Order: sequence, then structure tokens, then C-alpha cells
Amino acid sequence: MERKRADIIADQIEELIFDGSFADGERLDETQLAARFSVSRTPIREALQRLALSGLVDQLPRRGVFVHHPGPVELMNMFEVMAELEASCARFAAQRITEDALAELDAVNGRCSTAVADRDIETYFLENELFHQMLYRNAANPFLEQECLRLQRRLRPFRRMQLRLRGRLSQSMAEHEAVVAAIRAGDGVEAGEVMRAHVAVQGEKFHHLVARLKPAAE
Repeated sequence: MERKRADIIADQIEELIFDGSFADGERLDETQLAARFSVSRTPIREALQRLALSGLVDQLPRRGVFVHHPGPVELMNMFEVMAELEASCARFAAQRITEDALAELDAVNGRCSTAVADRDIETYFLENELFHQMLYRNAANPFLEQECLRLQRRLRPFRRMQLRLRGRLSQSMAEHEAVVAAIRAGDGVEAGEVMRAHVAVQGEKFHHLVARLKPAAE
């Protein structure tokens, strides 16, 4: 599937923010970005809108677009809520998922496994998003699904970042397998516990995220 130019640019701007090229609070100028990426302002505007959905930039009327880095406490709070929401999804899905949907979940997980074998972080990230979205949908609770999708967009840059931690791809894949096994067994309690641990950022994962944020904050 070919990705939109705006999505590719949004990912590249994320990188520039995380490596400190764009500092916290810095204004992002559409014209300068268009020249930097050799495109018109339209894909730049779309890219910035996507970043605004994730909260990585703030769009202020009549003032412009500014880089926004969440602090460690804010980041931890968001992941804590995300872990609980996704644990609920896994718990509900264990009781409500259909056989056809379970087969689709297996297929997505299979593509995740292939990406791990290929050490393809970008493909794994995209398929991983689909995996989680399928769990939201198969919780069969539209309100919960929408809340999860909203927070998933907010945390998207940070979830992508943590996949770069050494050994995280294979660890994430193992956690996927455990979630699917619990759902297939109809064990909602186990599915929820494994999913909570899968999403939560603790220990090394959290320190890695905070360390990546520091250059832009200093």
C-alpha cells in the first residue's frame, strides 16, 4: 500500500522533533517546510494536521503551529490510560470476537511476524496499529473503540519510537502471540493482563522514551 506524501512528511517531521532539530515551543513555518521537502504547502498542511492529532504540535489560530513535547508525567499518564483501555478491549474481545474476526487477527499478526523476521520496523509499526485497531473493534463497544482510536492517534509518535529499543520488536511480537492465545481460549482476564503489560511503558521502555525527548527539551 502506497503511503500518502503527507504521511511520509509527517514521519520525517517527527524525526526532526525527536532528534532536537525542532525544539519544544518552536514555530513550524509552512513555507520553510515546503521548501525543505520540495513540495507545495498542501502536503505540509496535511502533515501538520496529522501531527496536531497526535498532540506533537499545537495549532494556534492566527499564530501558527508550534512543537509540543509532553513531559514525562504527562506521557506516563497517557500510556497508563491507554494500557487500561486496551486491557478492557482485549478482555471484551475474548468473549465477543467471532471466528472470522479471529482469523483476520491471526492474518495481521502473521504479517507482524514477517516484519519482525525482516527487521522492518516501519511495516511492523503499521501492521501493529491494525492489530490494535482490530481489538478495539472486536471489543464490540463503539464508545470504547472511539476513545481508543483517539488516544492511539495521540500516542502514535511515541509508540513508533519505542519499537527502536533493542529487542523490542521480538518482545512485542511475543506479547501479541500471548494476547491472541488468551483471546482464542476465551480467557478475558489473561488477555487483559497481557495487553495491559504490552501497552504500558515502564522501566527501560519509559526511560528510553524520556531520553529521546530530552534533546528537544534542553
